[in-house]
This record gives sequence, structure tokens and C-alpha cells, in this order.
Amino acid sequence: MKNFNVRLLALALLALGAWGCQPAPGESGSAAASEAPVLDTAQYKKQGMDIALTTFGVLSGQLKQAMQAGGVAHAATYCNTAAYPLVDSMSVVYGAQIRRVSQKLRNPADAPNEREAAMLAAYHERKAAGGKLGPEVRQLENGEVAFYAPILTQELCLKCHGDLGGALAESDYETIKTLYPEDEAIGYAAGDLRGMWSITFPAPGTKQ
Repeated sequence: MKNFNVRLLALALLALGAWGCQPAPGESGSAAASEAPVLDTAQYKKQGMDIALTTFGVLSGQLKQAMQAGGVAHAATYCNTAAYPLVDSMSVVYGAQIRRVSQKLRNPADAPNEREAAMLAAYHERKAAGGKLGPEVRQLENGEVAFYAPILTQELCLKCHGDLGGALAESDYETIKTLYPEDEAIGYAAGDLRGMWSITFPAPGTKQ
């Protein structure tokens, strides 16, 4: 009888232990089920690059037309008055905030925020070390998704952003300075890191 009671007590303890390990109602027994969905970075990189390339194509096309119509003076005026409304309209079309930021500013609106400045500094360090530059995706604390991509200086850019007295004529720079009195964005060569695309998408699952 004594052995029977011991066995009965052991079974009761095992049953109690098993019950204590069961998930509470509504909970999953799998740790993976409670984790947030994995961010599809490849999809955001593709979407971000599509937006950046399309926006660049529209901007550069309009800028070339302005340059052909009236040289640097006309192109600088176009950038000052039309470029930002155009980018804003593209932001509405794509349902994402589109920005271009730089360490050397022409328009103060291009000043990077703290997270953009950190990513931009990383791009400059990588460029200086001879590393490869490419798009990056980060999920922000509020759930939004940030896309970054480097902007490299093109030959066309040098007439407005090149060396003063070289590719950038001093007379043209006088016009630029009237529009942007605190301009810093000169002295670039083709292939230099001019700045960065910063595109912010709504949090996944958020209605746009």
C-alpha cells in the first residue's frame, strides 16, 4: 500500500508539472509565433530603387531642358522653384516620403536628420575606404521603413557643383549665390558622393 501511495503521488506531481508548462489560453507554444514578421528587405530595396531612379529621371530630364533653354542660370532657378514641388508630388504618388540629403548643403531643406546623418556618414566612410556603396533598408522604432541609397556626382552636375573657375564658371556661381546665399555644394568631381536618397515608407500593414 505504501508503494502504491508513493507511485500515486509521483503521478500527481508529474501531472501538475505538465499542466504548469501549458501555454495560457490565447498564447502560442512557439516562441517564433510571438515574434514580429521578418521585414522583406529585398522588396523594400527594389521599391526604393524604383522610386529613386524614377524621381531622378524626372528631375534630370527637367534640369536638362532648363539647361538647354537658358544655361546654368535658368537651371538653378528651376531647381530653386520647381524641384521640391516635383519631389513632393512624387512622394504623394508613391505614398512615401522622398528626400535628398547631403553633408554639403545648397538648399537648407536638404539637411539630414539624426538618423540620416549617421547613414550618410557611414556612406562617406565606406567611400573613403574604397568600399562598395549600395542601398540599405532599416526598420525604424515606430515601425516605418527607411530606404537609403547613395547619390554620386554625374558629369551634368559639375556645371553647378564642380570646381569654381573650372567646370563651374564664376559668373554662373554668382547667380547660384543669389538663390542660395549660404551654398556649400561645390568642389565636386564626377563620381564623388554628392549625398543620399532617403525614402521613408509607412509601417508594414499601414493603410496609405
